[in-house]
Amino acid sequence: MGKVTVRWLGQMGLIIDSGDTKICIDYYASPDDLRRTPPPVPAEKLKGIDAFLGTHDHLDHIDHDAWKIWARTNPEARFIFPRIHMDSVLADGVSLQNAVGLNDGDSFTVGDITVHAIAASHEFPDMDPETGLYPYLQYIIETKGVRIHHAGDTVRYEGMLLKVRSFGNIDLALLPINGRDAKRYRRNCIGNMTYQEAADFAGDAGVRTVIPGHWDMFEDNSADPGEFVDYIDAKYQGRIKCLIPEVMEEIVPGQTEDNPRKPAL
Repeated sequence: MGKVTVRWLGQMGLIIDSGDTKICIDYYASPDDLRRTPPPVPAEKLKGIDAFLGTHDHLDHIDHDAWKIWARTNPEARFIFPRIHMDSVLADGVSLQNAVGLNDGDSFTVGDITVHAIAASHEFPDMDPETGLYPYLQYIIETKGVRIHHAGDTVRYEGMLLKVRSFGNIDLALLPINGRDAKRYRRNCIGNMTYQEAADFAGDAGVRTVIPGHWDMFEDNSADPGEFVDYIDAKYQGRIKCLIPEVMEEIVPGQTEDNPRKPAL
């Protein structure tokens, strides 16, 4: 059957490989002087991907320059994203047959990986009242008995926990921890869960292993992952495994003994 592996790409980027199907989520692959860390894989060298997923239309989640490249270099790949962004994705050169727009409650299967969409609230839900479409999503990934929660960019909102828990136990979650504040809001930088909120969501959702995300990329929109680790250690006392992986390090969900927690950075 083969093992399921996950690799963190920095920020909120993940590659999930079931052995038969490989997907890439929220990979920001373009160089930028504002980045603190370089892209681990140049966009033009990332091939053999069955689906590229974006949680919302911000540069570090749907990287349009990279999607234009992948539409050419991975011509059979599906592109999965919030349906409200269909026009901008088609403008990247993605064919209509490969463009999969989802909304809250929708699912789509690629190979042996099923993607379930849940609304996210990137500080605000911002649902379009005319269409009922959400601009921000998070995903539950199911494959070979493994469940992975990619939270995208979100705060915790009423009903979100029930939606996540409806899928059963989560083997691995990637949760944003960079928080939000007035200073960032005034410069139109909308926020996410704080490290305490993310840790408590992992605890309430029964997550086995959690990775903190959205802290490493930009100097002015960051957080200390060590505080996340300390809070989980203090409050959950071993009930949740916390990983701060190296970029591109192989992680095997459900086999936490093979992935001891890294020291806080």
